[in-house]
Amino acid sequence: MVTEKAITYSNLHITLSDLLSEMGYGDVAPPDEVTDVARWVIGRAAGVAQPKFAYQVFPGVADVSSSSLSVGGLTMDVGKIIASQLHGSEAFAVFVATAGVEYEQWRQTLDDSVKVYVADTLGTIIVERCADRMEEMLQYSIEKLQWKRTNRFSPGYCSWNVAQQHLLFGLFEGNPCGVTLNSSSLMYPIKSVSGIIGLGRDVQRKDYTCHLCNFDKCYKRKNRLV
Repeated sequence: MVTEKAITYSNLHITLSDLLSEMGYGDVAPPDEVTDVARWVIGRAAGVAQPKFAYQVFPGVADVSSSSLSVGGLTMDVGKIIASQLHGSEAFAVFVATAGVEYEQWRQTLDDSVKVYVADTLGTIIVERCADRMEEMLQYSIEKLQWKRTNRFSPGYCSWNVAQQHLLFGLFEGNPCGVTLNSSSLMYPIKSVSGIIGLGRDVQRKDYTCHLCNFDKCYKRKNRLV
């Protein structure tokens, strides 16, 4: 059974400071014109973005020796890092989250390079916060089983080939949250994320093993290694 939910933008609790920090302005104050653009983008996004998520839980097995994940009748090569993080799970939540088609369409109307960059950054925050809300709902649903959850992992990271995105989407009927895949396994809307979370009594959330992964553009690497 698929759980799908739309989230209001206000429920994501995104602040101007969050956006500026994601843009790289941590301890350094941004120029006034950048702050003005950031405020403008946030204001417009609040009336445009329609984030939503969907997830479905399947039984399965993560096998470290073969670096594989068998779930929903499909077997995926997720790599040793992810397989080891998922090992011991009794079930798996397959998920998709998105900032929404409306946000993508609005983002593509922007013709100012600064606004485009700021909107792109904000879109990343929106979809990650949406995925956070998904995890909160998932956690509530598994607490009665006294289950815990692992971190979430996505195709394209830690040696999990992004082409297997098609296998992941194959576990849903139709296009979850209206998200589609192209022949290169890229999602539309662009500001979308998919992946899997391990569930069970003996699993745990661990620090992301960034030092073992060679994907240097991962947002988790940025947050943990700067």
